[in-house]
Amino acid sequence: MLSLSGLYRYPLKSGRAEPMPTARLDQLGLSGDRRWMVVDAQSGRFLTQRLLAPMTQITLQWQTPDQVLLSAPGMPALTIEVPAADAALRGVIIWSDSLRVPDAGDDAANWLSDLLGRPCRLVYQPTERARQVDTGYAQVGDQVAFSDGFPLLLIGQASLEDLSSRVGRPLEMLRFRPNLVVAGATPYAEDDWKRIRIGAVEFRVVKGCSRCIITTLDPQTGERSADREPLATLRGYREREGQVYFGQNLIASGEGELALGMPVEVLE
Repeated sequence: MLSLSGLYRYPLKSGRAEPMPTARLDQLGLSGDRRWMVVDAQSGRFLTQRLLAPMTQITLQWQTPDQVLLSAPGMPALTIEVPAADAALRGVIIWSDSLRVPDAGDDAANWLSDLLGRPCRLVYQPTERARQVDTGYAQVGDQVAFSDGFPLLLIGQASLEDLSSRVGRPLEMLRFRPNLVVAGATPYAEDDWKRIRIGAVEFRVVKGCSRCIITTLDPQTGERSADREPLATLRGYREREGQVYFGQNLIASGEGELALGMPVEVLE
């Protein structure tokens, strides 16, 4: 039987993962997931671990619906108030999307700039300012926060185990930053799924996830693999049209609750 064996959210885009025993799905994916983002102070362009490996060390935790806590090794913890949807709007760029979202203020900006060694700002994604998902794969009205392109990412546990055996050492699931991990399937079975149900919620499996250099970073230390693994091995058997794929992007067809151990049903 297939079951939900992992449940993660990432409150800060490219920050540390938060393992969760239960989570709520809202219209942007897991509630609180990737609602915060670091941007270049001058250009407004988004910043991630691709460029700044020390971002692997940043933890952003929701304290209440109106307050979060920033922390990192060697840095004092900083409490930040969630800005109002129309407060201190800043123009930002994430991939091909340009949008205006609330800025979290100078204290957060100074904290991040000190840690990362460059002028940064912290911005917040209110639901009212969410992005439309690429309509080549989604319906009009499907929305996403600061995730690269889709609200949810699923990986099969057996797929990671197969990849680890090919690389020759155990790999951490968090290298791939999934929201949902499914146990009980054969390796890469998720490639062929079109619709699944977890608990009372149905999901559309819309697109394979193309992988980047972030997968070569140790999620705990931020150190890059000298042998460029697991990307090097993935290129040998998971590449097509110049992109390497591992995991599947999902869109929920409604809201609801998820919990570890829930059965996963393949509908199509």
